[in-house]
Amino acid sequence: MSGTFDPPLAHIRRALVSVSDKTDIVPFVSFLVEHDVHILSTGGTAAVLRAVGLSVTEVAEYTAFPEILGGRVKTLHPRIHGGLLWERDNAEHRVAAETHGIASIDLLVVNLYPFTEAVAHNADGSTCVESIDIGGTALIRAAAKNYVSVTVVVDPADYSAVIEAMTRYGGATPASLRLRLAAAAYARTAAYDAAIAAWFAQKNGEIFPSRLTVAAALRQTLRYGENPHQQAAFYVSDSPAISLAATTQVQGKTLSYNNLCDADAALELAAVFEQPAAIILKHANPCGCALGTDLESAYLRALSCDPVSAFGGIVAVNRPLDAAATTSIARTFFEVILAPDATSEARALFAKKHNLRLLLTGTMPDPYRAGMTLRSVAGGFLLQTRDAGHICRMDLKVVSKRSPSEQELEDMLFGWAVCKHVKSNAVVFVRHRAMVSVGAGQTSRVDSVRVAVWKAAAVARTTGQSMLTGGSVVASDAFFPFPDGLIAAHEAGATAVIQPGGSIRDNEIIQAADDRNMAMVLTGMRHFRH
Repeated sequence: MSGTFDPPLAHIRRALVSVSDKTDIVPFVSFLVEHDVHILSTGGTAAVLRAVGLSVTEVAEYTAFPEILGGRVKTLHPRIHGGLLWERDNAEHRVAAETHGIASIDLLVVNLYPFTEAVAHNADGSTCVESIDIGGTALIRAAAKNYVSVTVVVDPADYSAVIEAMTRYGGATPASLRLRLAAAAYARTAAYDAAIAAWFAQKNGEIFPSRLTVAAALRQTLRYGENPHQQAAFYVSDSPAISLAATTQVQGKTLSYNNLCDADAALELAAVFEQPAAIILKHANPCGCALGTDLESAYLRALSCDPVSAFGGIVAVNRPLDAAATTSIARTFFEVILAPDATSEARALFAKKHNLRLLLTGTMPDPYRAGMTLRSVAGGFLLQTRDAGHICRMDLKVVSKRSPSEQELEDMLFGWAVCKHVKSNAVVFVRHRAMVSVGAGQTSRVDSVRVAVWKAAAVARTTGQSMLTGGSVVASDAFFPFPDGLIAAHEAGATAVIQPGGSIRDNEIIQAADDRNMAMVLTGMRHFRH
Protein backbone atom coordinates (compact mmCIF):
# COMPACT_ATOMS: atom_id res chain seq x y z
CA MET A 1 0.00 0.00 0.00
CA SER A 2 1.25 3.48 -0.77
CA GLY A 3 1.74 6.06 1.94
CA THR A 4 -1.20 8.06 0.57
CA PHE A 5 -3.72 5.23 1.12
CA ASP A 6 -6.41 6.51 3.47
CA PRO A 7 -9.03 3.91 4.40
CA PRO A 8 -12.24 5.20 5.95
CA LEU A 9 -13.18 5.32 9.59
CA ALA A 10 -13.45 1.88 11.18
CA HIS A 11 -16.37 1.48 13.58
CA ILE A 12 -15.84 -0.63 16.68
CA ARG A 13 -18.72 -2.95 17.49
CA ARG A 14 -16.92 -5.99 18.89
CA ALA A 15 -13.67 -6.14 20.89
CA LEU A 16 -11.46 -8.97 22.10
CA VAL A 17 -9.75 -8.12 25.39
CA SER A 18 -7.08 -10.39 26.89
CA VAL A 19 -4.38 -8.74 28.97
CA SER A 20 -1.74 -9.81 31.47
CA ASP A 21 -1.11 -6.18 32.47
CA LYS A 22 -4.50 -5.05 33.73
CA THR A 23 -3.55 -1.42 34.26
CA ASP A 24 -6.60 0.80 33.48
CA ILE A 25 -8.39 -2.08 31.75
CA VAL A 26 -11.59 -1.69 33.79
CA PRO A 27 -12.20 2.00 32.93
CA PHE A 28 -11.27 1.36 29.31
CA VAL A 29 -13.65 -1.56 28.88
CA SER A 30 -16.32 0.37 30.79
CA PHE A 31 -16.05 3.07 28.14
CA LEU A 32 -16.37 0.45 25.38
CA VAL A 33 -19.45 -1.08 26.97
CA GLU A 34 -21.02 2.36 27.32
CA HIS A 35 -20.56 2.72 23.56
CA ASP A 36 -22.35 -0.57 22.86
CA VAL A 37 -19.20 -2.55 22.09
CA HIS A 38 -19.60 -6.31 22.58
CA ILE A 39 -16.72 -7.63 24.69
CA LEU A 40 -15.04 -10.99 24.15
CA SER A 41 -12.49 -11.99 26.74
CA THR A 42 -10.46 -14.83 28.22
CA GLY A 43 -10.25 -16.39 31.69
CA GLY A 44 -8.39 -14.02 34.01
CA THR A 45 -9.34 -10.84 32.18
CA ALA A 46 -12.98 -11.88 31.95
CA ALA A 47 -13.05 -12.54 35.70
CA VAL A 48 -11.69 -9.06 36.45
CA LEU A 49 -14.25 -7.41 34.17
CA ARG A 50 -17.17 -9.43 35.49
CA ALA A 51 -16.17 -8.66 39.05
CA VAL A 52 -17.07 -5.01 38.45
CA GLY A 53 -20.34 -5.88 36.70
CA LEU A 54 -19.30 -5.59 33.07
CA SER A 55 -20.96 -7.84 30.51
CA VAL A 56 -18.43 -10.18 28.89
CA THR A 57 -18.62 -13.19 26.57
CA GLU A 58 -15.86 -15.70 27.18
CA VAL A 59 -13.91 -16.76 24.11
CA ALA A 60 -14.53 -20.43 24.90
CA GLU A 61 -18.26 -19.77 24.86
CA TYR A 62 -18.02 -17.80 21.61
CA THR A 63 -15.94 -20.44 19.80
CA ALA A 64 -17.73 -23.41 21.42
CA PHE A 65 -14.26 -24.81 22.11
CA PRO A 66 -12.77 -24.90 25.61
CA GLU A 67 -9.39 -23.62 26.70
CA ILE A 68 -7.02 -26.60 26.66
CA LEU A 69 -3.47 -27.56 27.56
CA GLY A 70 -3.47 -25.48 30.70
CA GLY A 71 -4.40 -22.34 28.78
CA ARG A 72 -1.80 -22.76 26.04
CA VAL A 73 -4.64 -22.90 23.51
CA LYS A 74 -7.60 -20.58 23.94
CA THR A 75 -7.71 -17.97 21.16
CA LEU A 76 -6.19 -20.05 18.34
CA HIS A 77 -9.51 -20.59 16.54
CA PRO A 78 -10.90 -19.66 13.07
CA ARG A 79 -13.77 -17.64 14.55
CA ILE A 80 -11.24 -15.48 16.37
CA HIS A 81 -8.55 -15.10 13.71
CA GLY A 82 -11.12 -14.97 10.92
CA GLY A 83 -12.91 -12.17 12.76
CA LEU A 84 -9.69 -10.18 12.88
CA LEU A 85 -8.38 -10.96 9.41
CA TRP A 86 -11.28 -10.87 6.95
CA GLU A 87 -11.24 -7.80 4.74
CA ARG A 88 -14.49 -5.92 5.13
CA ASP A 89 -14.58 -4.71 1.52
CA ASN A 90 -13.66 -8.10 0.02
CA ALA A 91 -16.81 -9.87 -1.29
CA GLU A 92 -15.21 -13.31 -1.19
CA HIS A 93 -14.08 -12.76 2.42
CA ARG A 94 -17.57 -11.57 3.37
CA VAL A 95 -19.19 -14.70 1.94
CA ALA A 96 -16.71 -16.94 3.78
CA ALA A 97 -17.32 -15.10 7.05
CA GLU A 98 -21.10 -15.43 6.70
CA THR A 99 -20.85 -19.10 5.69
CA HIS A 100 -18.76 -20.03 8.71
CA GLY A 101 -20.48 -17.76 11.23
CA ILE A 102 -17.47 -15.51 11.68
CA ALA A 103 -18.34 -12.11 13.11
CA SER A 104 -15.98 -9.17 12.76
CA ILE A 105 -13.70 -8.30 15.66
CA ASP A 106 -12.97 -4.60 15.27
CA LEU A 107 -10.76 -3.95 18.28
CA LEU A 108 -8.05 -6.14 19.80
CA VAL A 109 -6.68 -5.28 23.24
CA VAL A 110 -3.83 -7.62 24.12
CA ASN A 111 -0.58 -7.40 26.02
CA LEU A 112 1.73 -10.34 26.28
CA TYR A 113 2.78 -12.72 29.03
CA PRO A 114 5.62 -11.09 31.03
CA PHE A 115 8.48 -13.12 29.59
CA THR A 116 11.17 -10.45 30.08
CA GLU A 117 10.08 -9.97 33.68
CA ALA A 118 10.41 -13.70 34.33
CA VAL A 119 13.93 -13.68 32.92
CA ALA A 120 14.85 -10.52 34.86
CA HIS A 121 13.74 -12.21 38.10
CA ASN A 122 15.90 -15.25 37.32
CA ALA A 123 12.92 -17.57 37.04
CA ASP A 124 13.69 -21.22 36.30
CA GLY A 125 13.67 -22.47 32.73
CA SER A 126 10.20 -24.00 32.78
CA THR A 127 8.68 -20.79 34.20
CA CYS A 128 10.36 -18.74 31.47
CA VAL A 129 9.06 -21.12 28.78
CA GLU A 130 5.52 -20.93 30.15
CA SER A 131 5.84 -17.13 30.05
CA ILE A 132 6.24 -17.23 26.26
CA ASP A 133 2.97 -15.99 24.76
CA ILE A 134 1.81 -17.81 21.63
CA GLY A 135 -1.82 -16.87 21.14
CA GLY A 136 -1.25 -13.25 22.03
CA THR A 137 1.46 -12.65 19.44
CA ALA A 138 -0.64 -14.41 16.79
CA LEU A 139 -3.63 -12.20 17.60
CA ILE A 140 -1.56 -9.02 17.52
CA ARG A 141 -0.03 -9.83 14.15
CA ALA A 142 -3.41 -10.71 12.68
CA ALA A 143 -5.08 -7.52 13.89
CA ALA A 144 -2.16 -5.31 12.83
CA LYS A 145 -2.07 -6.88 9.37
CA ASN A 146 -5.73 -5.90 8.91
CA TYR A 147 -5.28 -2.39 10.31
CA VAL A 148 -7.46 -1.08 7.48
CA SER A 149 -10.42 -2.38 9.45
CA VAL A 150 -9.12 -3.35 12.88
CA THR A 151 -7.74 -1.29 15.75
CA VAL A 152 -5.06 -3.04 17.82
CA VAL A 153 -3.85 -1.87 21.23
CA VAL A 154 -0.86 -3.48 22.97
CA ASP A 155 -0.02 -0.77 25.51
CA PRO A 156 -2.33 0.64 28.23
CA ALA A 157 -0.83 4.06 27.45
CA ASP A 158 -2.80 4.01 24.16
CA TYR A 159 -6.23 3.48 25.73
CA SER A 160 -6.73 7.23 25.97
CA ALA A 161 -6.05 7.71 22.23
CA VAL A 162 -8.74 5.15 21.35
CA ILE A 163 -11.20 6.75 23.77
CA GLU A 164 -10.52 10.18 22.29
CA ALA A 165 -10.95 8.91 18.73
CA MET A 166 -14.16 6.99 19.41
CA THR A 167 -15.60 10.01 21.21
CA ARG A 168 -14.72 12.29 18.32
CA TYR A 169 -15.77 9.97 15.49
CA GLY A 170 -18.89 8.42 16.93
CA GLY A 171 -17.48 5.05 17.98
CA ALA A 172 -14.91 4.78 15.16
CA THR A 173 -11.17 5.23 14.77
CA PRO A 174 -9.36 7.04 11.96
CA ALA A 175 -6.82 5.38 9.67
CA SER A 176 -3.94 7.46 11.05
CA LEU A 177 -4.47 6.08 14.55
CA ARG A 178 -4.90 2.50 13.35
CA LEU A 179 -1.70 2.73 11.32
CA ARG A 180 0.26 4.09 14.28
CA LEU A 181 -1.09 1.39 16.57
CA ALA A 182 -0.32 -1.32 13.99
CA ALA A 183 3.28 -0.15 13.79
CA ALA A 184 3.51 -0.20 17.59
CA ALA A 185 1.99 -3.69 17.62
CA TYR A 186 4.56 -5.16 15.24
CA ALA A 187 7.36 -3.39 17.11
CA ARG A 188 6.07 -5.00 20.30
CA THR A 189 6.01 -8.53 18.92
CA ALA A 190 9.41 -8.00 17.31
CA ALA A 191 10.91 -6.91 20.63
CA TYR A 192 9.19 -9.80 22.39
CA ASP A 193 10.57 -12.34 19.93
CA ALA A 194 14.01 -10.73 20.15
CA ALA A 195 14.04 -11.20 23.92
CA ILE A 196 13.01 -14.83 23.55
CA ALA A 197 15.63 -15.46 20.87
CA ALA A 198 18.33 -13.91 23.08
CA TRP A 199 17.26 -16.07 26.03
CA PHE A 200 17.41 -19.27 23.99
CA ALA A 201 20.81 -18.28 22.58
CA GLN A 202 22.09 -17.67 26.10
CA LYS A 203 20.72 -21.02 27.26
CA ASN A 204 22.60 -22.57 24.35
CA GLY A 205 25.83 -20.86 25.38
CA GLU A 206 25.97 -18.63 22.29
CA ILE A 207 27.81 -15.33 22.74
CA PHE A 208 27.32 -14.35 19.11
CA PRO A 209 24.13 -15.91 17.69
CA SER A 210 23.84 -16.46 13.94
CA ARG A 211 21.27 -13.66 13.72
CA LEU A 212 21.44 -10.60 15.96
CA THR A 213 18.15 -9.21 17.22
CA VAL A 214 18.07 -5.90 19.07
CA ALA A 215 15.04 -4.48 20.87
CA ALA A 216 14.72 -1.12 22.59
CA ALA A 217 12.01 1.35 23.49
CA LEU A 218 12.01 5.05 22.64
CA ARG A 219 12.85 7.05 25.75
CA GLN A 220 12.87 10.47 24.11
CA THR A 221 13.61 12.31 20.92
CA LEU A 222 16.65 14.53 21.30
CA ARG A 223 17.22 18.14 20.37
CA TYR A 224 19.56 17.00 17.59
CA GLY A 225 22.37 14.53 16.91
CA GLU A 226 26.10 15.17 17.03
CA ASN A 227 25.41 18.33 15.00
CA PRO A 228 22.29 20.51 14.72
CA HIS A 229 21.51 19.30 11.18
CA GLN A 230 21.23 15.69 12.42
CA GLN A 231 18.18 14.12 14.06
CA ALA A 232 18.53 11.77 17.03
CA ALA A 233 16.63 9.81 19.67
CA PHE A 234 17.42 7.89 22.85
CA TYR A 235 16.29 4.26 23.07
CA VAL A 236 16.62 2.00 26.10
CA SER A 237 16.62 -1.77 26.28
CA ASP A 238 13.56 -3.53 27.65
CA SER A 239 15.57 -4.68 30.66
CA PRO A 240 18.23 -1.99 31.21
CA ALA A 241 20.97 -2.59 33.75
CA ILE A 242 21.76 0.08 36.30
CA SER A 243 23.14 2.62 33.87
CA LEU A 244 22.46 5.89 32.13
CA ALA A 245 19.15 4.42 30.91
CA ALA A 246 17.97 4.18 34.52
CA THR A 247 18.68 7.81 35.48
CA THR A 248 16.08 10.43 36.32
CA GLN A 249 16.43 13.96 34.99
CA VAL A 250 15.50 16.32 37.82
CA GLN A 251 15.89 19.61 35.99
CA GLY A 252 17.28 21.33 32.92
CA LYS A 253 16.97 21.45 29.16
CA THR A 254 16.29 18.41 27.02
CA LEU A 255 19.38 16.26 26.70
CA SER A 256 21.23 16.22 23.41
CA TYR A 257 22.94 13.30 21.68
CA ASN A 258 26.35 14.53 22.76
CA ASN A 259 25.15 15.09 26.33
CA LEU A 260 24.10 11.46 26.56
CA CYS A 261 27.33 10.13 25.04
CA ASP A 262 29.39 12.17 27.50
CA ALA A 263 27.13 11.40 30.45
CA ASP A 264 27.45 7.68 29.78
CA ALA A 265 31.24 7.87 29.65
CA ALA A 266 31.41 9.98 32.82
CA LEU A 267 29.08 7.68 34.76
CA GLU A 268 31.07 4.58 33.81
CA LEU A 269 34.30 6.15 35.09
CA ALA A 270 32.76 7.52 38.28
CA ALA A 271 31.47 4.05 39.14
CA VAL A 272 35.00 2.59 39.23
CA PHE A 273 36.03 4.20 42.52
CA GLU A 274 35.05 3.34 46.09
CA GLN A 275 36.33 6.57 47.66
CA PRO A 276 34.60 9.91 46.96
CA ALA A 277 35.39 10.67 43.32
CA ALA A 278 34.67 13.42 40.83
CA ILE A 279 35.01 13.26 37.06
CA ILE A 280 34.93 16.20 34.66
CA LEU A 281 34.46 15.04 31.09
CA LYS A 282 34.43 16.80 27.74
CA HIS A 283 33.81 15.22 24.33
CA ALA A 284 33.97 11.67 25.73
CA ASN A 285 37.36 12.22 27.40
CA PRO A 286 38.01 13.03 31.06
CA CYS A 287 39.73 16.37 31.51
CA GLY A 288 39.73 15.96 35.27
CA CYS A 289 39.42 13.01 37.65
CA ALA A 290 40.34 12.78 41.31
CA LEU A 291 39.63 11.12 44.62
CA GLY A 292 39.16 13.12 47.81
CA THR A 293 38.18 12.91 51.45
CA ASP A 294 34.77 14.23 50.38
CA LEU A 295 33.06 15.25 47.14
CA GLU A 296 34.08 18.89 47.31
CA SER A 297 37.78 18.09 47.70
CA ALA A 298 37.56 15.46 44.95
CA TYR A 299 35.89 17.96 42.61
CA LEU A 300 38.38 20.79 43.28
CA ARG A 301 41.29 18.41 42.69
CA ALA A 302 39.70 17.22 39.44
CA LEU A 303 39.09 20.80 38.30
CA SER A 304 42.74 21.75 38.85
CA CYS A 305 43.82 19.32 36.09
CA ASP A 306 42.39 21.49 33.28
CA PRO A 307 40.03 24.27 34.40
CA VAL A 308 39.86 25.69 30.87
CA SER A 309 38.63 22.49 29.22
CA ALA A 310 36.18 21.90 32.09
CA PHE A 311 33.99 24.79 30.93
CA GLY A 312 30.85 23.41 29.28
CA GLY A 313 31.64 19.83 30.23
CA ILE A 314 29.96 17.20 32.36
CA VAL A 315 30.53 16.36 36.03
CA ALA A 316 29.90 12.91 37.50
CA VAL A 317 30.32 11.99 41.17
CA ASN A 318 29.87 8.71 43.01
CA ARG A 319 28.30 10.09 46.20
CA PRO A 320 25.08 12.06 46.83
CA LEU A 321 25.71 15.74 46.19
CA ASP A 322 25.83 17.95 49.27
CA ALA A 323 25.68 21.73 49.54
CA ALA A 324 29.47 22.20 49.80
CA ALA A 325 30.27 20.24 46.62
CA THR A 326 27.35 21.82 44.77
CA THR A 327 28.46 25.33 45.68
CA SER A 328 31.90 24.68 44.21
CA ILE A 329 30.57 22.96 41.11
CA ALA A 330 28.06 25.75 40.45
CA ARG A 331 30.86 28.31 40.04
CA THR A 332 31.69 26.84 36.61
CA PHE A 333 29.34 26.41 33.66
CA PHE A 334 28.58 22.73 33.08
CA GLU A 335 26.04 21.10 30.79
CA VAL A 336 25.18 18.05 32.90
CA ILE A 337 25.70 16.87 36.48
CA LEU A 338 25.35 13.19 37.40
CA ALA A 339 25.13 11.85 40.93
CA PRO A 340 23.47 8.99 42.79
CA ASP A 341 21.33 11.57 44.63
CA ALA A 342 21.34 15.17 45.83
CA THR A 343 20.33 16.77 49.10
CA SER A 344 17.50 19.29 49.13
CA GLU A 345 20.09 22.05 49.59
CA ALA A 346 22.05 20.85 46.57
CA ARG A 347 18.92 20.68 44.43
CA ALA A 348 17.93 24.20 45.44
CA LEU A 349 21.36 25.53 44.48
CA PHE A 350 21.27 23.87 41.06
CA ALA A 351 17.66 24.98 40.51
CA LYS A 352 18.98 28.53 40.08
CA LYS A 353 20.66 27.33 36.87
CA HIS A 354 17.55 26.56 34.83
CA ASN A 355 19.30 25.08 31.81
CA LEU A 356 21.64 22.79 33.76
CA ARG A 357 20.64 19.13 33.49
CA LEU A 358 20.78 17.31 36.81
CA LEU A 359 20.62 13.53 36.44
CA LEU A 360 20.22 11.23 39.43
CA THR A 361 21.20 7.59 39.07
CA GLY A 362 19.82 6.24 42.36
CA THR A 363 22.87 3.99 42.58
CA MET A 364 26.05 3.46 40.64
CA PRO A 365 26.42 0.81 37.93
CA ASP A 366 28.74 -2.14 38.43
CA PRO A 367 31.79 -1.13 36.37
CA TYR A 368 32.77 -4.75 35.87
CA ARG A 369 29.33 -6.12 34.95
CA ALA A 370 29.01 -8.51 32.07
CA GLY A 371 27.28 -7.35 28.93
CA MET A 372 27.73 -6.37 25.32
CA THR A 373 28.42 -3.16 23.45
CA LEU A 374 27.00 -2.44 20.02
CA ARG A 375 27.94 0.19 17.48
CA SER A 376 27.01 0.73 13.88
CA VAL A 377 29.26 0.73 10.84
CA ALA A 378 28.21 1.21 7.24
CA GLY A 379 25.95 -1.71 6.38
CA GLY A 380 26.16 -3.50 9.71
CA PHE A 381 27.01 -3.58 13.39
CA LEU A 382 29.99 -4.40 15.59
CA LEU A 383 29.21 -6.39 18.72
CA GLN A 384 31.65 -7.11 21.51
CA THR A 385 31.70 -8.00 25.18
CA ARG A 386 32.11 -5.00 27.49
CA ASP A 387 35.63 -4.08 28.51
CA ALA A 388 35.15 -5.28 32.08
CA GLY A 389 38.84 -6.12 32.49
CA HIS A 390 40.63 -4.73 35.51
CA ILE A 391 43.78 -5.44 37.46
CA CYS A 392 44.91 -5.33 41.10
CA ARG A 393 48.34 -5.08 42.71
CA MET A 394 48.94 -8.80 42.45
CA ASP A 395 48.59 -8.56 38.65
CA LEU A 396 51.38 -6.01 38.27
CA LYS A 397 54.79 -7.15 37.05
CA VAL A 398 57.68 -4.93 38.07
CA VAL A 399 60.21 -4.94 35.21
CA SER A 400 62.44 -2.00 36.16
CA LYS A 401 65.45 -2.08 38.46
CA ARG A 402 63.72 0.29 40.85
CA SER A 403 60.47 -0.90 42.40
CA PRO A 404 57.69 1.66 42.68
CA SER A 405 57.04 3.34 46.01
CA GLU A 406 53.76 2.86 47.82
CA GLN A 407 52.54 6.24 46.57
CA GLU A 408 53.58 5.41 43.02
CA LEU A 409 51.73 2.08 43.21
CA GLU A 410 48.54 3.81 44.35
CA ASP A 411 48.85 6.36 41.55
CA MET A 412 49.57 3.62 39.02
CA LEU A 413 46.38 1.75 39.87
CA PHE A 414 44.38 4.98 39.83
CA GLY A 415 45.92 6.07 36.52
CA TRP A 416 45.28 2.67 34.96
CA ALA A 417 41.60 2.86 35.96
CA VAL A 418 41.28 6.32 34.40
CA CYS A 419 43.28 5.52 31.26
CA LYS A 420 40.82 2.77 30.33
CA HIS A 421 38.17 5.48 29.86
CA VAL A 422 40.27 7.78 27.65
CA LYS A 423 40.17 7.60 23.86
CA SER A 424 43.20 5.87 22.31
CA ASN A 425 46.01 6.58 22.03
CA ALA A 426 45.66 7.44 25.71
CA VAL A 427 48.28 8.69 28.17
CA VAL A 428 47.34 9.93 31.64
CA PHE A 429 49.59 11.73 34.15
CA VAL A 430 48.58 11.15 37.79
CA ARG A 431 49.80 12.48 41.13
CA HIS A 432 48.32 11.61 44.51
CA ARG A 433 45.32 9.89 42.93
CA ALA A 434 44.36 12.86 40.83
CA MET A 435 44.70 13.22 37.08
CA VAL A 436 47.07 16.13 36.39
CA SER A 437 47.11 15.93 32.59
CA VAL A 438 45.91 13.78 29.73
CA GLY A 439 46.76 13.12 26.09
CA ALA A 440 43.87 11.53 24.22
CA GLY A 441 42.97 10.37 20.74
CA GLN A 442 46.31 11.01 19.06
CA THR A 443 47.62 8.96 16.15
CA SER A 444 50.92 8.24 17.88
CA ARG A 445 51.67 7.56 21.53
CA VAL A 446 54.49 10.06 21.71
CA ASP A 447 52.08 12.74 20.47
CA SER A 448 49.66 11.82 23.27
CA VAL A 449 52.49 12.38 25.75
CA ARG A 450 53.41 15.68 24.10
CA VAL A 451 49.80 16.87 24.18
CA ALA A 452 49.55 16.00 27.86
CA VAL A 453 52.78 17.86 28.61
CA TRP A 454 51.66 20.86 26.59
CA LYS A 455 48.32 20.91 28.46
CA ALA A 456 50.10 20.73 31.82
CA ALA A 457 52.36 23.60 30.81
CA ALA A 458 49.35 25.67 29.71
CA VAL A 459 47.62 25.10 33.07
CA ALA A 460 50.83 26.08 34.87
CA ARG A 461 51.02 29.34 32.91
CA THR A 462 47.37 30.10 33.65
CA THR A 463 47.60 29.41 37.39
CA GLY A 464 51.14 30.66 37.94
CA GLN A 465 52.05 27.36 39.57
CA SER A 466 54.67 24.80 38.67
CA MET A 467 53.72 22.00 36.28
CA LEU A 468 51.60 19.38 38.03
CA THR A 469 53.38 16.60 36.14
CA GLY A 470 56.41 16.87 38.41
CA GLY A 471 56.63 13.71 40.51
CA SER A 472 53.79 12.09 38.60
CA VAL A 473 53.05 8.59 37.37
CA VAL A 474 52.18 7.93 33.72
CA ALA A 475 49.57 5.39 32.60
CA SER A 476 49.40 4.28 28.97
CA ASP A 477 46.49 2.28 27.55
CA ALA A 478 48.81 0.27 25.24
CA PHE A 479 52.52 -0.43 25.04
CA PHE A 480 55.15 2.16 24.18
CA PRO A 481 56.39 1.17 20.71
CA PHE A 482 59.50 3.34 21.05
CA PRO A 483 61.35 4.98 23.98
CA ASP A 484 60.49 8.51 22.77
CA GLY A 485 57.14 8.69 24.57
CA LEU A 486 58.59 7.47 27.84
CA ILE A 487 61.52 9.87 27.56
CA ALA A 488 59.14 12.82 26.94
CA ALA A 489 57.14 11.81 30.04
CA HIS A 490 60.30 11.68 32.14
CA GLU A 491 61.36 15.10 30.91
CA ALA A 492 57.98 16.42 32.11
CA GLY A 493 58.73 15.11 35.60
CA ALA A 494 57.19 11.63 35.59
CA THR A 495 58.95 9.14 37.88
CA ALA A 496 57.06 5.91 37.09
CA VAL A 497 55.00 4.32 34.35
CA ILE A 498 52.30 1.66 34.11
CA GLN A 499 51.65 0.09 30.71
CA PRO A 500 50.55 -3.26 29.24
CA GLY A 501 53.86 -4.24 27.68
CA GLY A 502 54.01 -6.54 24.68
CA SER A 503 56.11 -4.48 22.29
CA ILE A 504 58.96 -6.11 20.41
CA ARG A 505 61.02 -3.28 21.91
CA ASP A 506 59.98 -3.89 25.53
CA ASN A 507 63.58 -4.47 26.60
CA GLU A 508 64.57 -1.16 25.01
CA ILE A 509 61.71 0.64 26.75
CA ILE A 510 62.62 -0.93 30.10
CA GLN A 511 66.25 0.07 29.63
CA ALA A 512 65.18 3.67 28.94
CA ALA A 513 63.24 3.62 32.23
CA ASP A 514 66.20 2.18 34.14
CA ASP A 515 68.54 4.79 32.64
CA ARG A 516 66.29 7.45 34.16
CA ASN A 517 65.65 5.66 37.47
CA MET A 518 61.95 5.30 36.59
CA ALA A 519 59.87 2.51 38.05
CA MET A 520 57.90 0.52 35.48
CA VAL A 521 55.18 -2.10 35.88
CA LEU A 522 53.40 -4.10 33.19
CA THR A 523 49.73 -5.09 33.35
CA GLY A 524 49.56 -7.57 30.48
CA MET A 525 46.18 -6.04 29.58
CA ARG A 526 45.44 -3.43 26.90
CA HIS A 527 42.56 -0.92 27.03
CA PHE A 528 42.07 0.58 23.57
CA ARG A 529 38.95 2.75 23.40
CA HIS A 530 37.70 3.82 19.97
